[in-house]
Amino acid sequence: EKEAFIAEKEAFIAEKEACIAKLEARNEKLTNELLYLRRQLFGRSSERFIPEDPLQLSFAFEGLDELPEEQQAMPEEVVVPSYTRKKEAGRKPVREPLPEALRREEVVIEPENIPEGSVRIGEEVTEKLEYTPGEVFVKRIVRPKYALSGGEGVIIAPLPSQVLPRSNAGASLLAHLLVSKYQDHLPFYRQLDIFRRQGIHLAASTVNDWFADTVNLLGPLYETLKKEVLATDYIQVDESCIPVVDKDKPGTTRKGYHWLVKSPVLKQLFFHYQKGSRARYVAVALLCNFQGAMQTDGYGVYNIYENKKGVLLLGCMAHARRKFENALKNDAQRAGYALKVIQALYAVEREAQENNLTPDEVRVLREKKSYPLLRDFEQWLLEESEKVLPKSLIGQAILYTYSLYPRLVRYVLDGRYCIDNNGAENGVRALALGRKNYLFCGNDQAAERAAVIYSLLGSCRLANVNPEAWLTDVLNRLPDHSILRLSELLPVNWKAYENS
Repeated sequence: EKEAFIAEKEAFIAEKEACIAKLEARNEKLTNELLYLRRQLFGRSSERFIPEDPLQLSFAFEGLDELPEEQQAMPEEVVVPSYTRKKEAGRKPVREPLPEALRREEVVIEPENIPEGSVRIGEEVTEKLEYTPGEVFVKRIVRPKYALSGGEGVIIAPLPSQVLPRSNAGASLLAHLLVSKYQDHLPFYRQLDIFRRQGIHLAASTVNDWFADTVNLLGPLYETLKKEVLATDYIQVDESCIPVVDKDKPGTTRKGYHWLVKSPVLKQLFFHYQKGSRARYVAVALLCNFQGAMQTDGYGVYNIYENKKGVLLLGCMAHARRKFENALKNDAQRAGYALKVIQALYAVEREAQENNLTPDEVRVLREKKSYPLLRDFEQWLLEESEKVLPKSLIGQAILYTYSLYPRLVRYVLDGRYCIDNNGAENGVRALALGRKNYLFCGNDQAAERAAVIYSLLGSCRLANVNPEAWLTDVLNRLPDHSILRLSELLPVNWKAYENS
């Protein structure tokens, strides 16, 4: 009986110990989530790591101290490459002269009671910027008709090719509507309200039809853009969601995805939408013929390209940096060390950028300064990965970075490659801002049309081209332009073609 009693108590104790371990693990998980959420609410939003000033008071929102178990011998300092960021000398702002191209409306104010015999010796000129609402005007195309002598008939000049033959919308109006919505983030209904205040009444259904027909006209140019970007040997890829009305559940939306592909070298990009899916088959179909370096975040869909011949997969250091940013309050010592290393790597990139180095010079600089840091960092990640809890914030940061480390360091192989994928993420900002205003796309077809416009306007931004001027000119040219020379109309080539 005594042995049975002891066995029963031991079983009871084992059960309680298992329960305690489970609760401790749950407590660890909830504590990490709380730290992350508090950091999102109260922490600084900048991703750049800046050591805190020890003399500056700060509020300890979390109220947690570092545990004795976390005090471990770790490198105290990171040797940052010797480079001081150039700073512009402080100077007072100087008022720039107003552009000469602006129309001047002159008002002359003569002094009162000018004495007789006074001679004008000069003038004082004060210029002020003024504004009037954008002008909408009617373009009348008048084609005189002439009767031939002897009753042989009538002659009249042919009507020039029209952008939308069955509508009364001109190219400049269509360009203004599309740029206002997809770059300035004004939904069509807001634009119609603005027109209404000017006495111009347009039906929403009419404008939507114009939009659909215009995108159909731009379709071949969009396909040309896609081919050129995918023909390069270095691209950046990212995805961003957009709500799409669910036809199967009226009144609700589902999450659709636009895929962004950017060529940093060509300064061109395009968006791709395929039924809103983020699945692997979309990437496989889209990138099946690509050969070269492909830079992505840690999304698992791209893992298949590690084994594809002719494709070099690059990682994003900014994503690793964010992981350590989130882990600062969980383990300030480890996270702080990692962020100092990453800060040093970005210092090398700033040095290359500010000195306008060529790709070959950038590669040499990285081999000299970045590569030693990356080798030491890899060893540190390996050692620390065995000392942290895998589910803790610092554990997740270290394991994420170490698992993707081969991709993260490959940027040193070529001076054209970027240290991160921020270029692609910047490309989706217009999409993110737009969806906050128009909220959702009515269906998959509308999302596909949006992808066409975002692609062309995004390429205008990269090429530093005025999107409204470009779109107006291209819409006027497209009906008569050879489909074999569509590349001439892409934003990156448009300036040269315009002046030719």
